[in-house]
Amino acid sequence: MKTLYGIQYLRGFAALAVVLFHAAERTDDHFLVGAAGVDVFFVISGFIMWTMSERRPVTPLRFLLDRLQRIAPSYWIVTAIMIAGALAGLFPNMKLTVGHTLGSLFFIPVRSPSSGSIWPVLVQGWTLDFEMFFYVIFAATLLLPRRLQLASMAGIFLAFVIAGNIFNPQSSLLLTFTRPIILEFVAGAILGRLWLTGKTPGAGLGLALVVFALLGFTAIQLYGLAFNELTCGPLAVALVFGVVSLERSGKLVNIPLLTYLGNSSYSIYLWHTLAISVVTKLVASTQMPSDVATFIAVITGTLLGVCAYEAVEKPLRNLLKNLSWQRSRPSPA
Repeated sequence: MKTLYGIQYLRGFAALAVVLFHAAERTDDHFLVGAAGVDVFFVISGFIMWTMSERRPVTPLRFLLDRLQRIAPSYWIVTAIMIAGALAGLFPNMKLTVGHTLGSLFFIPVRSPSSGSIWPVLVQGWTLDFEMFFYVIFAATLLLPRRLQLASMAGIFLAFVIAGNIFNPQSSLLLTFTRPIILEFVAGAILGRLWLTGKTPGAGLGLALVVFALLGFTAIQLYGLAFNELTCGPLAVALVFGVVSLERSGKLVNIPLLTYLGNSSYSIYLWHTLAISVVTKLVASTQMPSDVATFIAVITGTLLGVCAYEAVEKPLRNLLKNLSWQRSRPSPA
Protein backbone atom coordinates (compact mmCIF):
# COMPACT_ATOMS: atom_id res chain seq x y z
CA MET A 1 0.00 0.00 0.00
CA LYS A 2 1.35 3.42 -1.02
CA THR A 3 2.56 5.56 1.85
CA LEU A 4 0.25 8.47 2.53
CA TYR A 5 2.54 11.14 3.89
CA GLY A 6 -0.31 13.21 5.29
CA ILE A 7 -1.52 10.28 7.39
CA GLN A 8 2.02 9.72 8.67
CA TYR A 9 2.36 13.40 9.57
CA LEU A 10 -0.95 13.32 11.43
CA ARG A 11 0.07 10.20 13.35
CA GLY A 12 3.27 11.91 14.44
CA PHE A 13 1.61 15.16 15.47
CA ALA A 14 -1.19 13.30 17.27
CA ALA A 15 1.39 11.37 19.30
CA LEU A 16 3.25 14.58 20.17
CA ALA A 17 -0.02 16.20 21.22
CA VAL A 18 -0.68 13.36 23.66
CA VAL A 19 2.89 13.58 24.97
CA LEU A 20 2.46 17.32 25.54
CA PHE A 21 -0.87 16.71 27.27
CA HIS A 22 0.65 14.23 29.72
CA ALA A 23 3.79 16.30 30.27
CA ALA A 24 1.78 19.44 31.01
CA GLU A 25 -0.52 17.49 33.30
CA ARG A 26 2.40 16.23 35.38
CA THR A 27 4.16 19.63 35.59
CA ASP A 28 1.09 21.61 36.69
CA ASP A 29 0.71 23.10 33.24
CA HIS A 30 -2.35 22.73 31.04
CA PHE A 31 -2.72 21.45 27.49
CA LEU A 32 -6.04 19.64 27.65
CA VAL A 33 -6.66 19.71 23.91
CA GLY A 34 -3.55 17.56 23.40
CA ALA A 35 -5.65 14.59 24.45
CA ALA A 36 -7.61 15.07 21.21
CA GLY A 37 -4.69 13.33 19.53
CA VAL A 38 -6.58 10.16 20.48
CA ASP A 39 -9.58 11.26 18.39
CA VAL A 40 -7.27 11.80 15.43
CA PHE A 41 -5.74 8.35 15.97
CA PHE A 42 -9.18 6.71 15.96
CA VAL A 43 -10.24 8.39 12.72
CA ILE A 44 -6.92 7.42 11.12
CA SER A 45 -7.36 3.84 12.31
CA GLY A 46 -10.75 3.56 10.62
CA PHE A 47 -9.33 5.10 7.44
CA ILE A 48 -6.32 2.77 7.30
CA MET A 49 -8.26 -0.42 8.07
CA TRP A 50 -10.82 0.29 5.36
CA THR A 51 -8.33 1.19 2.65
CA MET A 52 -6.00 -1.66 3.60
CA SER A 53 -8.76 -4.27 3.48
CA GLU A 54 -9.83 -3.01 0.06
CA ARG A 55 -6.37 -3.24 -1.45
CA ARG A 56 -5.22 -6.34 0.43
CA PRO A 57 -8.21 -8.57 1.25
CA VAL A 58 -7.71 -10.92 4.21
CA THR A 59 -9.77 -13.41 6.18
CA PRO A 60 -11.19 -12.25 9.52
CA LEU A 61 -8.80 -14.49 11.47
CA ARG A 62 -5.77 -13.33 9.51
CA PHE A 63 -6.82 -9.72 10.03
CA LEU A 64 -7.12 -10.16 13.81
CA LEU A 65 -3.82 -12.01 14.06
CA ASP A 66 -2.07 -9.29 12.04
CA ARG A 67 -3.52 -6.58 14.25
CA LEU A 68 -2.66 -8.42 17.46
CA GLN A 69 0.87 -8.98 16.20
CA ARG A 70 1.18 -5.29 15.42
CA ILE A 71 -0.32 -3.91 18.63
CA ALA A 72 0.23 -6.34 21.49
CA PRO A 73 3.98 -7.13 21.86
CA SER A 74 5.20 -3.58 22.53
CA TYR A 75 2.19 -2.87 24.73
CA TRP A 76 2.79 -6.00 26.79
CA ILE A 77 6.44 -5.06 27.29
CA VAL A 78 5.62 -1.58 28.59
CA THR A 79 2.84 -2.98 30.77
CA ALA A 80 5.28 -5.54 32.21
CA ILE A 81 7.70 -2.73 33.05
CA MET A 82 4.90 -0.87 34.84
CA ILE A 83 3.96 -3.99 36.80
CA ALA A 84 7.59 -4.64 37.76
CA GLY A 85 7.99 -1.00 38.81
CA ALA A 86 4.89 -1.20 40.98
CA LEU A 87 6.08 -4.41 42.63
CA ALA A 88 9.45 -2.75 43.29
CA GLY A 89 7.76 0.21 44.94
CA LEU A 90 8.61 2.74 42.23
CA PHE A 91 4.94 3.66 41.79
CA PRO A 92 3.64 3.90 45.37
CA ASN A 93 0.18 5.03 44.28
CA MET A 94 -0.36 2.05 41.97
CA LYS A 95 -2.34 -0.89 43.34
CA LEU A 96 -2.24 -4.19 41.50
CA THR A 97 -4.87 -6.91 41.42
CA VAL A 98 -4.98 -10.07 39.36
CA GLY A 99 -8.24 -9.10 37.66
CA HIS A 100 -7.04 -5.63 36.69
CA THR A 101 -3.69 -6.95 35.48
CA LEU A 102 -5.26 -9.63 33.29
CA GLY A 103 -7.80 -7.17 31.93
CA SER A 104 -4.96 -4.80 31.07
CA LEU A 105 -3.01 -7.49 29.23
CA PHE A 106 -5.99 -8.78 27.24
CA PHE A 107 -7.57 -5.44 26.32
CA ILE A 108 -10.60 -5.85 28.59
CA PRO A 109 -11.81 -2.64 30.28
CA VAL A 110 -11.55 -3.01 34.06
CA ARG A 111 -11.70 -0.36 36.78
CA SER A 112 -8.32 0.48 38.22
CA PRO A 113 -8.00 -0.34 41.94
CA SER A 114 -5.75 2.71 42.22
CA SER A 115 -8.20 5.34 41.00
CA GLY A 116 -11.54 3.69 40.25
CA SER A 117 -11.27 4.86 36.63
CA ILE A 118 -11.57 2.42 33.74
CA TRP A 119 -7.86 2.42 32.97
CA PRO A 120 -5.38 -0.40 32.40
CA VAL A 121 -2.05 -0.62 34.23
CA LEU A 122 -0.52 1.51 31.46
CA VAL A 123 -3.05 4.34 31.54
CA GLN A 124 -2.81 5.37 27.88
CA GLY A 125 -3.56 1.75 26.96
CA TRP A 126 -7.27 2.54 27.39
CA THR A 127 -7.31 3.56 23.74
CA LEU A 128 -6.11 0.09 22.74
CA ASP A 129 -9.23 -1.41 24.33
CA PHE A 130 -11.23 0.62 21.81
CA GLU A 131 -8.88 -0.33 18.99
CA MET A 132 -9.28 -4.03 19.69
CA PHE A 133 -13.05 -3.69 19.93
CA PHE A 134 -13.03 -1.98 16.56
CA TYR A 135 -10.83 -4.72 15.09
CA VAL A 136 -13.19 -7.46 16.30
CA ILE A 137 -16.25 -5.77 14.79
CA PHE A 138 -14.36 -4.96 11.60
CA ALA A 139 -13.18 -8.56 11.30
CA ALA A 140 -16.75 -9.80 11.69
CA THR A 141 -17.94 -7.56 8.84
CA LEU A 142 -15.27 -9.08 6.57
CA LEU A 143 -17.54 -12.14 6.39
CA LEU A 144 -20.10 -10.02 4.50
CA PRO A 145 -20.05 -8.94 0.86
CA ARG A 146 -17.95 -5.80 0.46
CA ARG A 147 -20.95 -3.65 -0.43
CA LEU A 148 -22.54 -4.41 2.95
CA GLN A 149 -19.51 -4.09 5.20
CA LEU A 150 -19.44 -0.36 5.86
CA ALA A 151 -23.17 -0.01 6.45
CA SER A 152 -23.16 -3.07 8.74
CA MET A 153 -20.24 -1.77 10.77
CA ALA A 154 -21.85 1.66 11.08
CA GLY A 155 -25.12 0.05 12.17
CA ILE A 156 -23.42 -2.06 14.84
CA PHE A 157 -21.47 0.84 16.33
CA LEU A 158 -24.49 3.13 16.23
CA ALA A 159 -26.58 0.46 17.96
CA PHE A 160 -23.99 0.25 20.77
CA VAL A 161 -24.06 4.02 21.25
CA ILE A 162 -27.87 4.18 21.24
CA ALA A 163 -28.08 1.27 23.69
CA GLY A 164 -25.63 3.04 25.97
CA ASN A 165 -27.77 6.17 26.01
CA ILE A 166 -30.98 4.24 26.62
CA PHE A 167 -29.86 1.72 29.22
CA ASN A 168 -27.00 3.66 30.88
CA PRO A 169 -24.93 0.53 31.63
CA GLN A 170 -22.65 0.52 34.66
CA SER A 171 -20.36 -2.40 33.86
CA SER A 172 -16.88 -1.39 32.76
CA LEU A 173 -17.20 -3.33 29.52
CA LEU A 174 -20.49 -1.86 28.35
CA LEU A 175 -19.79 1.59 29.73
CA THR A 176 -16.64 1.67 27.59
CA PHE A 177 -17.92 0.25 24.34
CA THR A 178 -21.12 2.29 24.21
CA ARG A 179 -19.32 5.63 24.23
CA PRO A 180 -19.89 7.82 21.15
CA ILE A 181 -16.13 7.91 20.59
CA ILE A 182 -16.40 4.53 18.80
CA LEU A 183 -18.15 6.32 15.93
CA GLU A 184 -14.83 7.97 15.06
CA PHE A 185 -13.64 4.62 13.67
CA VAL A 186 -16.70 4.51 11.42
CA ALA A 187 -16.08 8.08 10.28
CA GLY A 188 -12.52 7.14 9.39
CA ALA A 189 -13.73 4.15 7.39
CA ILE A 190 -16.16 6.41 5.50
CA LEU A 191 -13.26 8.74 4.69
CA GLY A 192 -11.33 5.70 3.47
CA ARG A 193 -14.16 4.80 1.13
CA LEU A 194 -14.31 8.36 -0.19
CA TRP A 195 -10.55 8.26 -0.73
CA LEU A 196 -10.67 5.00 -2.66
CA THR A 197 -13.51 6.22 -4.89
CA GLY A 198 -11.78 9.54 -5.56
CA LYS A 199 -14.55 11.54 -3.87
CA THR A 200 -12.32 13.94 -1.98
CA PRO A 201 -12.53 17.73 -2.34
CA GLY A 202 -9.88 19.81 -4.03
CA ALA A 203 -6.86 21.39 -2.42
CA GLY A 204 -8.68 24.61 -1.54
CA LEU A 205 -11.47 22.93 0.42
CA GLY A 206 -8.98 20.48 1.90
CA LEU A 207 -6.90 23.34 3.25
CA ALA A 208 -10.04 25.02 4.58
CA LEU A 209 -10.96 21.84 6.47
CA VAL A 210 -7.50 21.68 8.01
CA VAL A 211 -7.65 25.33 9.08
CA PHE A 212 -11.18 24.87 10.46
CA ALA A 213 -10.08 21.87 12.53
CA LEU A 214 -6.99 23.60 13.91
CA LEU A 215 -8.96 26.72 14.80
CA GLY A 216 -11.55 24.53 16.51
CA PHE A 217 -8.93 22.77 18.63
CA THR A 218 -7.35 26.12 19.45
CA ALA A 219 -10.70 27.52 20.58
CA ILE A 220 -11.26 24.53 22.84
CA GLN A 221 -7.88 25.14 24.48
CA LEU A 222 -8.05 28.93 24.76
CA TYR A 223 -11.69 29.39 25.72
CA GLY A 224 -12.26 26.24 27.76
CA LEU A 225 -14.99 24.95 25.47
CA ALA A 226 -16.51 21.51 25.99
CA PHE A 227 -13.88 18.83 25.52
CA ASN A 228 -15.32 15.45 24.56
CA GLU A 229 -15.82 13.22 21.52
CA LEU A 230 -18.83 15.27 20.45
CA THR A 231 -16.65 18.34 19.95
CA CYS A 232 -13.27 16.80 19.17
CA GLY A 233 -14.57 13.97 16.98
CA PRO A 234 -15.93 16.16 14.16
CA LEU A 235 -12.78 18.30 14.27
CA ALA A 236 -10.60 15.19 13.98
CA VAL A 237 -12.68 14.00 11.01
CA ALA A 238 -12.33 17.40 9.32
CA LEU A 239 -8.58 17.40 9.94
CA VAL A 240 -8.03 13.92 8.47
CA PHE A 241 -10.34 14.58 5.52
CA GLY A 242 -8.60 17.86 4.80
CA VAL A 243 -5.14 16.31 4.91
CA VAL A 244 -6.01 13.37 2.63
CA SER A 245 -7.65 15.84 0.24
CA LEU A 246 -4.40 17.78 0.09
CA GLU A 247 -2.60 14.49 -0.46
CA ARG A 248 -4.91 13.61 -3.35
CA SER A 249 -4.23 17.01 -4.89
CA GLY A 250 -0.48 16.40 -4.80
CA LYS A 251 0.16 19.23 -2.35
CA LEU A 252 2.03 17.14 0.21
CA VAL A 253 5.62 16.02 -0.21
CA ASN A 254 7.73 13.58 1.74
CA ILE A 255 9.43 15.25 4.69
CA PRO A 256 11.62 12.42 6.04
CA LEU A 257 11.68 13.65 9.64
CA LEU A 258 7.89 13.91 9.82
CA THR A 259 7.46 10.57 8.08
CA TYR A 260 9.80 8.98 10.61
CA LEU A 261 7.84 10.63 13.42
CA GLY A 262 4.69 9.00 12.07
CA ASN A 263 6.39 5.62 11.84
CA SER A 264 7.54 5.84 15.45
CA SER A 265 4.27 7.33 16.76
CA TYR A 266 3.01 4.09 18.33
CA SER A 267 6.17 3.61 20.39
CA ILE A 268 6.14 7.29 21.37
CA TYR A 269 2.55 6.89 22.50
CA LEU A 270 3.29 3.79 24.58
CA TRP A 271 6.60 4.72 26.21
CA HIS A 272 6.52 8.47 26.80
CA THR A 273 4.90 8.42 30.25
CA LEU A 274 7.81 6.43 31.69
CA ALA A 275 10.22 9.23 30.81
CA ILE A 276 7.80 11.92 31.91
CA SER A 277 7.47 10.26 35.33
CA VAL A 278 11.24 10.30 35.80
CA VAL A 279 11.59 13.92 34.69
CA THR A 280 8.79 15.18 36.94
CA LYS A 281 10.32 13.40 39.94
CA LEU A 282 13.72 14.95 39.21
CA VAL A 283 12.43 18.50 38.82
CA ALA A 284 9.97 18.32 41.71
CA SER A 285 12.54 19.62 44.21
CA THR A 286 13.83 22.41 41.95
CA GLN A 287 12.51 25.88 41.22
CA MET A 288 12.28 25.14 37.52
CA PRO A 289 9.41 26.98 35.79
CA SER A 290 6.58 24.67 34.78
CA ASP A 291 6.85 25.47 31.07
CA VAL A 292 10.55 24.54 31.08
CA ALA A 293 9.79 21.31 32.93
CA THR A 294 7.05 20.55 30.41
CA PHE A 295 9.43 21.13 27.51
CA ILE A 296 12.06 18.81 29.00
CA ALA A 297 9.43 16.15 29.70
CA VAL A 298 8.14 16.33 26.11
CA ILE A 299 11.63 16.00 24.66
CA THR A 300 12.64 13.09 26.89
CA GLY A 301 9.31 11.32 26.42
CA THR A 302 9.58 11.62 22.65
CA LEU A 303 13.21 10.50 22.60
CA LEU A 304 12.41 7.45 24.74
CA GLY A 305 9.64 6.55 22.31
CA VAL A 306 11.97 6.90 19.33
CA CYS A 307 14.61 4.74 21.02
CA ALA A 308 11.97 2.13 21.83
CA TYR A 309 10.86 2.19 18.20
CA GLU A 310 14.38 1.37 17.04
CA ALA A 311 15.33 -1.03 19.84
CA VAL A 312 12.02 -2.78 20.54
CA GLU A 313 9.21 -2.23 18.05
CA LYS A 314 11.14 -2.62 14.78
CA PRO A 315 13.12 -5.72 15.83
CA LEU A 316 9.98 -7.32 17.24
CA ARG A 317 8.03 -6.59 14.10
CA ASN A 318 10.74 -8.02 11.88
CA LEU A 319 11.08 -11.10 14.08
CA LEU A 320 7.35 -11.81 14.04
CA LYS A 321 7.15 -11.22 10.30
CA ASN A 322 9.98 -13.68 9.75
CA LEU A 323 8.32 -16.27 11.95
CA SER A 324 5.05 -15.85 10.07
CA TRP A 325 6.90 -16.11 6.77
CA GLN A 326 8.63 -19.31 7.85
CA ARG A 327 5.32 -20.87 8.82
CA SER A 328 3.73 -19.90 5.54
CA ARG A 329 6.51 -21.26 3.32
CA PRO A 330 5.51 -24.29 1.25
CA SER A 331 7.41 -27.44 1.96
CA PRO A 332 10.11 -28.49 -0.56
CA ALA A 333 7.93 -31.46 -1.49
